[in-house]
Amino acid sequence: MSYAIIGFGKLGQALAKAFVRKGIEVSVATTRDPKSFASEAAAIGAEVIPTTLADAVKADIIFLAVRFESHPDVAKVLPSWQGRTIVDVTNAYGVSPERLGGQPSSRFVAQAFSGARLVKGFNHLVAAVLDQDPAVQGGRRVVFLASDDEDAAAEIGGLAENLGFAPIKLGGLSEGGLLVQARGDEWGRLIFKDLVKFD
Repeated sequence: MSYAIIGFGKLGQALAKAFVRKGIEVSVATTRDPKSFASEAAAIGAEVIPTTLADAVKADIIFLAVRFESHPDVAKVLPSWQGRTIVDVTNAYGVSPERLGGQPSSRFVAQAFSGARLVKGFNHLVAAVLDQDPAVQGGRRVVFLASDDEDAAAEIGGLAENLGFAPIKLGGLSEGGLLVQARGDEWGRLIFKDLVKFD
């Protein structure tokens, strides 16, 4: 299984650290030349591999950690995303529901990535929190997952556990998933909630 993070701002770097903590290799890419962020990647860990966008999209599981407005540019890189799972880490705060055709933002994103399985996840925590070790006082930091594809949600749930998080599935994108999607100028009710699960 191969992993990539597209977007290497604060959120992308926080995700990369989660992979490094568990010794899992992950590619990172932006629209820029990989050499331009190679030093930041090296500072996080040897498991973080700077690469081109064209190479990053070959991964099995891709974390989309770009600004919401930038997702169509990423989607254009491939004519079909068949066989890939996209983890939508974007937040569409400030984007009018009319512009999204009244749909949840993740369903709008899913339409751009033709053929991919999409899971909304890892977006409800601010970068400074996601950046921290998910092991908290004997518990595990919660990440919420929503998808219209149960198998994809299970796959990303397994990855979240491997990264040390406690995944909680919210159901479909238009059901529980609305709790972690911004709508216009309102945040979903679970966004910014930093919860810890004790087994």
